[in-house]
Amino acid sequence: MILNKKSGLLGITGKYYDRRDIDKFASEGDERCRLAQEMEAYRLKKYIGAYAAAMEGLDAIVFTAGAGELNHTLREKVLTGLEFMGIKLDQKKNVEGSSREKETVISASDSKVSVMVIPTDEELVFVEDVAAILEGKYDIHTRFTYSFQDQKFKRKVLHK
Repeated sequence: MILNKKSGLLGITGKYYDRRDIDKFASEGDERCRLAQEMEAYRLKKYIGAYAAAMEGLDAIVFTAGAGELNHTLREKVLTGLEFMGIKLDQKKNVEGSSREKETVISASDSKVSVMVIPTDEELVFVEDVAAILEGKYDIHTRFTYSFQDQKFKRKVLHK
């Protein structure tokens, strides 16, 4: 319980677990929120370096899920200093790439490593899988068409 509810970002900030709150209060000068941002970026950067070494290079880096899709500041902090690996971020594309609606390449045109933002919606996949199983329409995921695969798909925003 303590590891799941009182550690991580909440443990560092002492108050917040939601990155939106952390970003807001960091921008207002809260040092613990700034520390949480720096620690998160450092850890992600460290993992990228470790995996790049293990794989003997990188072709692409993909940011996904809420923080990866919507937080251009986090993406910038993570990638800053990795230019020696051939990673070159396009600042404008990075800011414009904060969306849950489309896949976006945010690397510069001369970057040796592609950097992308790819939205995910695990909850939608779970719901569609369960509904299809209950209706007897589910085979395997490679032969199942999800609603978001339709070109006309538009995500319904339930909350902001």
